[in-house]
Amino acid sequence: MLEVEGLRVSYGTTHAVRGIDLRVGESAERAAVALLGPNGAGKTSTLRAVSQLVPYRGTVRFDGVDLRGKLPSQVARLGLIHVPEGRHVFPTLTVHENLQMGLVAAAGRRPVYSLADVYDLFPALGRLRRRGGYALSGGEQQMVAIGRGLLGAPRLLLLDEPSLGLAPVVTEAVFAALAQVVERTPVLVVEQNSAMALRLCQTACVLVHGELTLSGTAAELGDRTELLASYLGQTTAAAARR
Repeated sequence: MLEVEGLRVSYGTTHAVRGIDLRVGESAERAAVALLGPNGAGKTSTLRAVSQLVPYRGTVRFDGVDLRGKLPSQVARLGLIHVPEGRHVFPTLTVHENLQMGLVAAAGRRPVYSLADVYDLFPALGRLRRRGGYALSGGEQQMVAIGRGLLGAPRLLLLDEPSLGLAPVVTEAVFAALAQVVERTPVLVVEQNSAMALRLCQTACVLVHGELTLSGTAAELGDRTELLASYLGQTTAAAARR
């Protein structure tokens, strides 16, 4: 469904992404793909290029359509939904209103998830539906951001660091919901918590200094703890604790 070929992203003289190839959703094994790597590896830049938020060289195709020259809003209305790092909840809107904003991206396409589905996935939001976005915790904001993305009728969901800044118990709740999402919707998830990402996804790719250095199934990478830890800039001890 998503084909990325020779993707390069630069910011002035800084080369954030250096000619990577990536496939998501073309088979059952690639229905959920994790993009792993340390800070500054180019993971977020990759997602932003796919969503047409930053200039790039190379080719990005979604369901056979070349996305070059399309506006980010047009990309979203094709069903390529990006849940960015940082959540970006509307502070003056309630939880329910924030979720409803996701319907704009659906643009009349057949819904994939309903509001009831989102509240089932994130029961905590059901109790908070009238609370303003400004009064939500980081974990609650993340649930809202993902729920808003789901209401955009995603054919492919891009998730950028869904566990960033969350307490372990909240991370578990978020990934439990995402485990249900990947049964219905292809996803490409950027995540530094490699253990959680490998539990969620069938396939993973490791990005270091803008280059893809390692890829394989979650089982293969999970069995190569020391090698994966070295690519991610983790110590062997830290990897073992995960």
